[in-house]
Amino acid sequence: MRILYSHRIGSKDGQGVHLEALVAALRAAGHEVRVVGPAAFAEAELGGDSGLVARIRRSLPRFAAELAELAYSVPAYWRLAREARAFHPDAIYERYNLFYLSGAWLARRLRLPFLVEVNAPLAEERARFGGLALGGLARWSEGFVWRRATRVLPVTQVLADRVAAAGVDPARITVVPNGIDLAEFPEPAPAPGGDPLVLGFVGFVRDWHGLDAVLRGIAAWRGPTRLALTVVGEGPARPGLEALAAELGIADRVRFTGLAQRAAIPGHVAGFDIALQPASVPYASPLKVFEYMAAGRAIVAPDQPNIREVLEHGRTAMLFDPAREGAMWEAIGLLAADPALRARLGAAARAEILARDLTWAGNARRVAAMAAAAREA
Repeated sequence: MRILYSHRIGSKDGQGVHLEALVAALRAAGHEVRVVGPAAFAEAELGGDSGLVARIRRSLPRFAAELAELAYSVPAYWRLAREARAFHPDAIYERYNLFYLSGAWLARRLRLPFLVEVNAPLAEERARFGGLALGGLARWSEGFVWRRATRVLPVTQVLADRVAAAGVDPARITVVPNGIDLAEFPEPAPAPGGDPLVLGFVGFVRDWHGLDAVLRGIAAWRGPTRLALTVVGEGPARPGLEALAAELGIADRVRFTGLAQRAAIPGHVAGFDIALQPASVPYASPLKVFEYMAAGRAIVAPDQPNIREVLEHGRTAMLFDPAREGAMWEAIGLLAADPALRARLGAAARAEILARDLTWAGNARRVAAMAAAAREA
């Protein structure tokens, strides 16, 4: 099958990981995939926006920047149409982005199956965080793309419910969560289990992740084995966390690796005894959770519907009430004191990946099957 992959990603973060992993899995399964997106995406450094996108957002008033996003759909459409003429795709697959209409236009004109991957309700998200001036236009553009898709592929059921609420027939919605490449995690390495025990976090470091509570818990811990923290990633919260670690007198037990290439992630996670997902937006499918599961690590994560779609409290993870102060640390403390529980949860999490095929290869099979069925309909 020939799949034209359309996107408007301008940053090399989890979005880029998802794109590249799914495309690689589709190609490994024998499908031809042509990726069409901003040229600046290739120039962006890991963890950052492309320079052009960042400059535009800084230089224009918010409403003008949003109109520029919408206007980008026109040249993007012609580029996508040019690639389609040369490639003769069987389907168009698009990673949804706000104000991006090109794929919907082209799929309708060429009468091609149009599969839209949705990772967030971006109109709602940007409005909530004060980054949206043209709310009505944003909601219209979002609904326009979702309702014209042959299949909408949200990453969680929580998000699927929001897509359905926007007027999409639930029969056209299929949840496809994030996944993992098992070739990167062929066999879980034994957890270090030393002194100190290592708590670990992978991702871009932001204040809302709650790592400050982890540092305070480490400082207050009075168990028989000391605790340490390894943070694999970079972000705006790092300076404050480093200052807090020094203030608490635990700087020697807190390590920041900085940005890590994808190939290095399994090695870093292998050094964790307990893997942390301290917080999550309510509709996300966090990539780090799948990495922790594949590595066979005991996981601490918030007890909320999107997380429960993947993890089960007491069987594959320890889930805590994010609304109750100290609940996360109670879960960490329980695992820190019980190596048998850590081993059991880690093994069950790894088994869950295998049993449910929570892999990029599995996602590629599901996507290709839906595209083929739509092509034949």
